[in-house]
Amino acid sequence: MSQSNSADPVKNVVLVHGAFADASGWNRVIPLLQAKGLHVAVVQNPLTSLADDVALTKRVIAAQDGPVVLVGHSYGGAVITEAGNDPKVARLVYVAAFAPDAGQTLVDTTKDFPTMPYVPEVVPQPDGFLMLSAKGMNEDFCQDLSAEERQIMIAAQPLTAGSIFATKITTAAWRTKPSWYVVASNDRMISPDQEKSMAKRINATTTIMSSSHVAMQSHPDEVAEVITQAAA
Repeated sequence: MSQSNSADPVKNVVLVHGAFADASGWNRVIPLLQAKGLHVAVVQNPLTSLADDVALTKRVIAAQDGPVVLVGHSYGGAVITEAGNDPKVARLVYVAAFAPDAGQTLVDTTKDFPTMPYVPEVVPQPDGFLMLSAKGMNEDFCQDLSAEERQIMIAAQPLTAGSIFATKITTAAWRTKPSWYVVASNDRMISPDQEKSMAKRINATTTIMSSSHVAMQSHPDEVAEVITQAAA
């Protein structure tokens, strides 16, 4: 039986962050997973292109000493959809994340759903990179965090290449790997209806949380539990 189809417990978890944020978004989940005996590695995406982020994720996967549960938040869902084809990846977990199919871009996945409130708050930079305004971060990205936490996220926000939203997936790992999905019912970045639709399409074990887009920060215990269940 291949690693990707194994029903045995998996001890390695690789966490992938999304756009407009960095790897610190997983800080509350990491110790919870470690307390369960899981080995955790976090990808620090450069956010320069989908190809760059997939390549780095695959390097982190290669460094693990066995099968991996690959977890992606937001745009990180596109990264794990591509990088998850690695034979060491056993299972996929999407946290308020895009789950595109082969030939789809992230923009393509949103076409049947309402325009989200954050869109006017995206600030293009002269070199093709994007930022989210302070208003967008406060009201749409992480509105259920404390004021202090929101300010830290504004200060630490990395610039994100606009091209990542228009890059097509080549092979969708969720077609061959078991998947879990966390729907954030108060999400203002990805439509909760879209999240439910994507979870259904990929036949994911689905959990709905009353959360903003950053469920792993506002509901770390519940997100860690979903990841732990996937590993088991």
